[in-house]
Amino acid sequence: MGSLLTGIWLTAYGIMLSEPSSNSQQQRERTAELIFEKYNVPALFLAKNAVLTSFASGRATSLVVDGGGGSTTIAPVHDGYVLQKAVASSPIGGELLTDCLLKSLESKGVMIKPRYSFKRKEIQLGVFQTVDLDFPSTTESYRLYSQRVIASDIKECVCRAPDTPYDESSYSNIPMTPYELPDGQTIEIGADRFKIPDILFNPSLVQTILGMDNFVEIASSARGLPQMAIESINKCDVDIRRELFSSILLAGGTASMQQLKERLEKDLLEESPQAARVKVLASGNATERRFRWLTTEKWFWGFALEIDVLKY
Repeated sequence: MGSLLTGIWLTAYGIMLSEPSSNSQQQRERTAELIFEKYNVPALFLAKNAVLTSFASGRATSLVVDGGGGSTTIAPVHDGYVLQKAVASSPIGGELLTDCLLKSLESKGVMIKPRYSFKRKEIQLGVFQTVDLDFPSTTESYRLYSQRVIASDIKECVCRAPDTPYDESSYSNIPMTPYELPDGQTIEIGADRFKIPDILFNPSLVQTILGMDNFVEIASSARGLPQMAIESINKCDVDIRRELFSSILLAGGTASMQQLKERLEKDLLEESPQAARVKVLASGNATERRFRWLTTEKWFWGFALEIDVLKY
C-alpha cells in the first residue's frame, strides 16, 4: 500500500530533489532517468544543496561551507546558481574526526564498550553494577559502528576548535574534561578535544594519531578549510569575490563544532587580501546548523524556486 500511495503522489505531482554541489552532469542525468522512467513523475527539479542553504539564509550570493560526515564541500553561489568550476571538496569530514578520536582514546588505554555488550543493574539506591553480556554472533562491523556512535557523542560534547593552530607542547597541560561512558566509566579527555577538531584546519595531524595509517595518504593531500575557501573564491570572477568573503555560510553536522565559526573567521582574516571584509555566518542554534539542509525555510525557498522554473 505504501509503494502504491507513493506512486500515486509522485505521478500526480512533480518532485524536487536536493543534490550535492559536486554532482556531475552524468549523475544528474541518471537521477532524472530513474525519476521519469521508473516513477513516471511529470516534473522534476534538481536543486543544489548550496543554493538551498544560501536561500534559507536570505542570500542569493554566498560561499557555502558544508561539513558533512564523509566529506567537506565548499561551493560559491552567485545569483542562485552554483559556480561549478570553483567547487572545492575534501575527504575530511565528521566520520574521519570520529575515527581519529576513537583511535586516539584506544591508544591511551580507553576501551569503549558498545551499548549492547553490557547492562547496568541497580544493586542499591544510586549504586549500579555493570554486567557484561555475550553476543558471539555480533559482527566486527557492528561492534565498530556501536563504538563510533559513542565516540561521536564524545566529540560533540567535549571537542571544540582551538583558537590557534594545535601544538602538542602548548596544549599538553590544559585542564582535563570528564565524560561518563554508557557503562558508567568516567574518562578524562585533555588535548584531544582540541587536536581532533584542528584536523579540519590541518589535515596532516592525522599522521600523528596511532591506528590511522590507512588515512595518512588521504590526509596528506587534503587542504584545510581556510585554504579551500580562499582557493574557491579565487576561482570566481573578481567582481564577486568581495561579496563571497562577506557571506560565508556554515552548514552541516561538522559545522556545529564549538568555536569553529570563530576559528575559521580568524584564519581567513589572516590569509585573505587586506581589502576583503571577512564574515562567517552560522545559525545560533547548533541543531539547526547541523540539519541546515532539512530546515523548513530551505525547502520553502527551494519549492518557490521550483515553481518559478517549472511554470516556464
